[in-house]
Amino acid sequence: MQLIKIGELARRSGMPVPTLKHYVREGLISATRKTGKTMSWYDPALVDRLRAIKELQDRQFLPLDVIRESLDRGAAAPDDLAAAEAIAKVLQRHGGGKSRTRAEVLARGGNPRELDWLARMGLAVPSGPELRYAGDDLALLSTLAAARHAGLAAEMLPFSILDRYLSALRALVAAELEMFRAGVFPRARAGEVERLTTVATQLSERLVVLLRRKLLLPTLSRLVEEETDARSPRDRSRPAARRVRKQPGPRGRRTARRSGH
Repeated sequence: MQLIKIGELARRSGMPVPTLKHYVREGLISATRKTGKTMSWYDPALVDRLRAIKELQDRQFLPLDVIRESLDRGAAAPDDLAAAEAIAKVLQRHGGGKSRTRAEVLARGGNPRELDWLARMGLAVPSGPELRYAGDDLALLSTLAAARHAGLAAEMLPFSILDRYLSALRALVAAELEMFRAGVFPRARAGEVERLTTVATQLSERLVVLLRRKLLLPTLSRLVEEETDARSPRDRSRPAARRVRKQPGPRGRRTARRSGH
């Protein structure tokens, strides 16, 4: 078997190299052999797997983690598959129909290093021969660009701050899906999983927005109190000899006297 480089795999599959690298990070495909830190060789048979991935993405709108599990075990569980399809349809409706190429995003002031970082994180990955951003990927880029234009410069809110967002949101989403699968799947009537998933997905988006709004001011107050408490011990620990008290002096004048003397 003659192995090929990722560039040749991209040519045969019709997918851009950044997309293939994203699939590698997500565990959908893997190199057969590595000959260095940056040199990997792939099985040409991966072309069929890549076409299957594209089919599941484009026609069934399945997220990558479900696609990976589906391909690895031959078929997804019926409830998981129905839930994934429902979630994907909701997300697609919110995403809108606009798309922009990488060149168009850069022409609007996008930073190539930031775009590369977002692609590595799987947050905004262009797809297709023209490397177009669409749906929530494009919405994310537009939101971050609006922040920059409003004066929130990279020094104030760097793109890397999304690491903390991602960690918190991954935990939130994992808890949400675990509770849904444990609570709904065993109790849903036949054929009801997709409808219930659609309702739950729409409800959870509203709940997250509302709960975040409810938590903003209380959390800010708590942070201020914690910072104040953290500073107080330093103030109290100053040596007594350095504290100065005002004492009445002769002829009505006030003189400074060190405490303890």
